[in-house]
Amino acid sequence: MGTARESELDAGLRRVRAQLGERDPGAADRLCEVLERRFPESLNVRLLRARARQQLGDFNGMLALARSSEHLAPARRDVQLLLVEALVHAGETAQARTRLRRLEAAAGRDPRLLQHVAELHTHLNDHRAAHRCHQAAVELTPDDPRALYNLAASAIAVGDLTGAESCLDRVIALAPDDFDAWHNRSTLRRQTPARNHIAELEAALATPLGAARGVAALNYALAREHEDLGNYPAAWRHLTAGAAARRQRMAYDVAGDERTMKAIEEAFDAEWLARGECEGRVDATPGDGAAPVFIVGLPRSGTTLVDRILSSHSGVASLGEINDLALALMRLTGPGLDRLGRVRQAAQLDAVALGRAYRDSTRGYGSKAPLLIDKTPSNFLYLGLIHRALPEAVVIHVHRHPMDACLGMFKSLFRMGYPFSYDLEDLARYYLGYHRLMAHWRRVLPEGRFLDLSYEALVADQEGQIRRLLAHAGLEWEPGCLRFHENRAPTATASAVQVREPMYSRAVGRWRHYAEGLAPLRARLERGGIRVEV
Repeated sequence: MGTARESELDAGLRRVRAQLGERDPGAADRLCEVLERRFPESLNVRLLRARARQQLGDFNGMLALARSSEHLAPARRDVQLLLVEALVHAGETAQARTRLRRLEAAAGRDPRLLQHVAELHTHLNDHRAAHRCHQAAVELTPDDPRALYNLAASAIAVGDLTGAESCLDRVIALAPDDFDAWHNRSTLRRQTPARNHIAELEAALATPLGAARGVAALNYALAREHEDLGNYPAAWRHLTAGAAARRQRMAYDVAGDERTMKAIEEAFDAEWLARGECEGRVDATPGDGAAPVFIVGLPRSGTTLVDRILSSHSGVASLGEINDLALALMRLTGPGLDRLGRVRQAAQLDAVALGRAYRDSTRGYGSKAPLLIDKTPSNFLYLGLIHRALPEAVVIHVHRHPMDACLGMFKSLFRMGYPFSYDLEDLARYYLGYHRLMAHWRRVLPEGRFLDLSYEALVADQEGQIRRLLAHAGLEWEPGCLRFHENRAPTATASAVQVREPMYSRAVGRWRHYAEGLAPLRARLERGGIRVEV
């Protein structure tokens, strides 16, 4: 390729990457189409177009581009990684797992490839395999802070909290500006007066770099440690500073989520449900294999605890927080839709096809358990579709006191998702939308279609509520469910540390320690019709 053509291609690729970074996949896809005609031999154009298709929600298009790229360059590792990711998005879970195992075997002594393979293992809920790859990468590059950080994250998932803390100590020593490492270390155990990091955290926050780049993570870490020590005024001061810093960097409008939840309520109403029953779709034959168990609610409301209790039963396995239902819905409703358009299209789709797509995808994880948990809290948005598409599904809605629920989210520095959780007004408005939608599902779905399980009731009457939970799932009593903290299965949620302890009551009513600061939240909830019990 001549120099002028190379420059033209390089400029075009840079522009596509910028458009993808700006989340403008339509423009990126159109430019890739132009570049493909001009440079049909360029594999990089094809790879970038696959990413544009991914952002557009055209997962079948993404997979087609990944497969054609493999045909052109079967030995390139980036092509193989893209193909595995595309298979996951297309619901071809079994194929993705098979190809990923081959990639891991071929990675040898390539620490960078091992890290990428580990990331994809995590997406496929295989946290032990991810931990194995991260360990191998660290053995090859023992002083790489990023490799150590990733090893710590996978160690948390598999329950090696001591190893995770050791890794994070090492990360901080090697890269003191990795402020996520400071924060994550503070969440691994309860801090004590004799053993905490408060002085170190305050010193880090006082540095110019800490004040500029670490203000959110360091303040969240200080809030966590001060709360452990009972210093609630200091904890609240740091929490609000950290949340404000995080919110300031986000382009988010809670009104969009409010409109989406309202649109779901309007589209999936009693008339929609009755129409499905007349068409016979709600009585679709349950699929072969494992029956799904959906544990839904808000994050930090006890969903992980319920997941660990249920998956301690011999007849149940957990896939953790997976995106299979949302991805299947996106594939069937088609690419390029905004959220409201997708809601409208979802109300028209073939529910039987959605159920089949979901079962095919989750079957690919390889579990042989009769019941298979999907613990994705936001699946509360899809309860109408779940009822129609997956009639055999067990559904459990976990909830807690509204003030504790909102505080739990406000206190969490989520790696991804939940952008409403960093501002009290946003939190109140999102909670009210969620509350209204759950009331709607109770009105329109058949009585008993899902179990409402109170976190506070579970803490107060552990055995009684677990028996109720198992009965709803059609399971016989097993005493091992009381010992959920001994469950050795990996978990990678924000509650991964807490659920390895026996059940405790210290989180019940925790909001009262911050009642003054939370007063605006309480007032907003009460104006929205939620009576806050004290």
